[in-house]
Amino acid sequence: MAYPENLLYNKSHEWAKIEGEEATIGITSFAQEQLGDITFVELPEVGDTLEFGDELGSIESVKAASELYMPVSGEVIAVNEELEDAPEKVNEAPFEGGWLIKVKLTDEPKDLLSATEYAELVASEAH
Repeated sequence: MAYPENLLYNKSHEWAKIEGEEATIGITSFAQEQLGDITFVELPEVGDTLEFGDELGSIESVKAASELYMPVSGEVIAVNEELEDAPEKVNEAPFEGGWLIKVKLTDEPKDLLSATEYAELVASEAH
């Protein structure tokens, strides 16, 4: 499977799209496939400041509940409110309409994987 080259990934299967001082964050297609049909997403509040590696919320599916982790450090400036009524958007378009939050970066992104490195990680976990 190909992962968008314009994104950075962390090992817990979240992605970050860095645009200037802002980042959009979501979960990868691999993560949503592992979870199955997503039924609920719990996200932070606008104004919350979270550090790299902090828990940013949780996601529930018919199979499991899973924590979500920050791939970057930043202050939450937007939350995808559509997910409250339509959490399945994460399954349908994990890299677009299914984004989770947007943050204003408070630190340089670090320890993130390129699309190629992330694909190798997923391949190694699948075996």
